[in-house]
Amino acid sequence: MATKQEIEEGLEFIPKFDDDGLIHVIAQDAESGQVLMAAYMNRQALELTIQSGYAVYFSRSRQKLWKKGEQSGHAQKVRQILVDCDQDWLLLKVAVDAGQCHVGYQSCFYRVLKKGSDKELKFIAEKVYNPQETYKK
Repeated sequence: MATKQEIEEGLEFIPKFDDDGLIHVIAQDAESGQVLMAAYMNRQALELTIQSGYAVYFSRSRQKLWKKGEQSGHAQKVRQILVDCDQDWLLLKVAVDAGQCHVGYQSCFYRVLKKGSDKELKFIAEKVYNPQETYKK
């Protein structure tokens, strides 16, 4: 087992998965710096991401792997995988060609909590594609 110092300051990649076998992941546009989405990976998703160079996540609701863009065509080409100090969060810097949110926005973070409110949200982005067209069943 790695020591705290080895995890925090060493050069060995020792990702720390939680009790459910998952690790938190943030995807960020490598060009603009915009945060695109938050997701999870299990060990297999991480291995596939490293091997393929494309982001693969684990869907908690569907209990299965999903390659980002497998339905929409909006894939994430991984440019870098950054690891936080505890190695329990990953930041993927990715190249993207279209909206990344399943409801049509470039980012899943398209609303902000209104200043002075503890309940009301405000849109801060416009849709960049029509999800009804993209996700035809």
